[in-house]
Amino acid sequence: MDVDPEDLFRDDSDSEDEFNKEFEANKELVVYLIDSSPSMFAPFSESDTEGSTYFHIVVDSILQSLKTQIISRSYDEVAICFFNTKEKKNLQNLTGVYLFNVGDREPLDRSTASYLKEFSRIEEKFLKEIGSCYCISAVSKENTIYNSLWVAQALLRKGSLKTSNKRILLFTNEDDPFGDVSGLVQRDMIKTTVQRAKDAQDLGISIEILPMSRPDEKFDVSKFYAGMLGLDDKEISHFESSAVERLEDMREQLRKKMFTKRKVKTFLFSISDEISIEMNSYALIRPTVPGGVTWLDSVTNLPLKPERSFICEDTGALLQEPAKRFFKYKGEKIVFSIDELSEIKRHAPSRLRLLGFKPLHCLKDYHNLRPSTFIFPSDEEILGSTRTFVALHRSMLRLGRFAVAFCGSSARPQLVALIAQEEISNSCGQVEPPGMHMIYLPYSDDIRYPEEHYLNDDMISLWATDDQISKASALLKRIDLKSFSVCQFSNPSLQRHYSVLQAIALDEDEIPEVKDETLPDEEGLSRPGIVKTLDDFKVAVYGKDHDKEEDSLAAQKDSRASKRKAIADVASQQSASYDWADLADNGKLKDLTVVELKYYLTANNLPLTGKKDALISRILSHLQK
Repeated sequence: MDVDPEDLFRDDSDSEDEFNKEFEANKELVVYLIDSSPSMFAPFSESDTEGSTYFHIVVDSILQSLKTQIISRSYDEVAICFFNTKEKKNLQNLTGVYLFNVGDREPLDRSTASYLKEFSRIEEKFLKEIGSCYCISAVSKENTIYNSLWVAQALLRKGSLKTSNKRILLFTNEDDPFGDVSGLVQRDMIKTTVQRAKDAQDLGISIEILPMSRPDEKFDVSKFYAGMLGLDDKEISHFESSAVERLEDMREQLRKKMFTKRKVKTFLFSISDEISIEMNSYALIRPTVPGGVTWLDSVTNLPLKPERSFICEDTGALLQEPAKRFFKYKGEKIVFSIDELSEIKRHAPSRLRLLGFKPLHCLKDYHNLRPSTFIFPSDEEILGSTRTFVALHRSMLRLGRFAVAFCGSSARPQLVALIAQEEISNSCGQVEPPGMHMIYLPYSDDIRYPEEHYLNDDMISLWATDDQISKASALLKRIDLKSFSVCQFSNPSLQRHYSVLQAIALDEDEIPEVKDETLPDEEGLSRPGIVKTLDDFKVAVYGKDHDKEEDSLAAQKDSRASKRKAIADVASQQSASYDWADLADNGKLKDLTVVELKYYLTANNLPLTGKKDALISRILSHLQK
């Protein structure tokens, strides 16, 4: 069943502008702070033959993250700041902080292709044009971490906390930035930096540290950054275990469109004639499709806005009034207006009405023919909706029942099944939310049994035997994917599409390789247990001599291939004896026989079908005559 993915998240009353505003209202504002001290330009590891530095790893990670962000969350805005630099470039004119930007772009703005291309070349000119310098010392008394937090906080004044999520990501391999300072100066620097971080957090700005350990020592977050972030002993241990994977996660992010979860619509759920509660519906998973084509003006390069007009067939005049529909009945055209059609389609008010309950085993997998909707209570208009819903939810879980309800919709009124879902949590937080899944039950003609229509008594031998069924069951158990989730696999075609777009936008010479995760696991399928089970299945279905049949088919295939090669060789030899260009120029191809014309076509791997005129036309096209 074809389902428009946009409709899963969009209400009937939503317009395109409102849908775009939803993204704007949930965007992220991120400032990347990159430590540029000399220690960041040391080799990342002694075993690294390519000589990658800490600075290179950070730049590459941010670059990959921004490439993914353009696809996944194009409305997010970013800024990149280097601290511990010789040159300074920031609105506050603070020492040791260099704000990276290109052209007329705002310091905190959406990523663009030119911004990414310029940032990808930052390593080539960093030491020449910007320079690295460890500015925190007792002599200079400069505090570049404090300065960088000040610059980042000023950038993040843009936007409201109600409409955006503000973050600062700091990258460094120095766990004790004030180690070269001592005494009163050190205490004063630590105090002012911690206070600056606390002021930023009080304004709703989250600060995250992405540390990198050196080969000879582990990054000790407790020396300074634990105090700056306000971490206790338990949080420090959890921070250290998760921080190692974060940089790698930034580099290996999957290209996919991200949509902030928002309610599709609000409706009433009528439990009885006297009791109705308020519900919100959500789409937890939606299919991702390539972006739509945007037509641009050839001169201004601005997006074109299509407009449609109706012309009267009799007079040729433009119709100003909205078009009307008609239905032929007994030879007459019954005319309907748009409002009248909308009223006809409105079978029932847009609400959910409870009809009863059934055991869960009555609901089959094949009843779920289209994406389900997740529903959750709301107390905005009707107080007590959550309490009533929780009581119903708990009873359905305890008794093993699902609810059958009527979903009144102007587009498609139908019965739905409500399945209660219990909350699932782990150490990282909530995995599945509590609520109900609304499954749209199919009509009787939506479920078809083709075997009943096409299988007759003469074809009864096609039914599998008990032995074949048992062998197939054993094979399925062997190759069953444990803890399967649709989120584990990416669409290779879509990933390839994004890779091509990235290569075109950034003028890359090579298209990034895409790993096809849908291909069979050859290593896993070659395990002895699976091989034996697979052989047993083949013997049960195809018989003991199936290997000989496969060898015979392979031999026949090789024989046909050698025969085709011999024919092609003969055709090439015969074709070489003709001057095809001269024959085409003088119009003498029509004097040749069909067999002679096919010599040329076979030698050049061209189709042989068609009459003589078609063959001559094909030869002329190939010769570009």
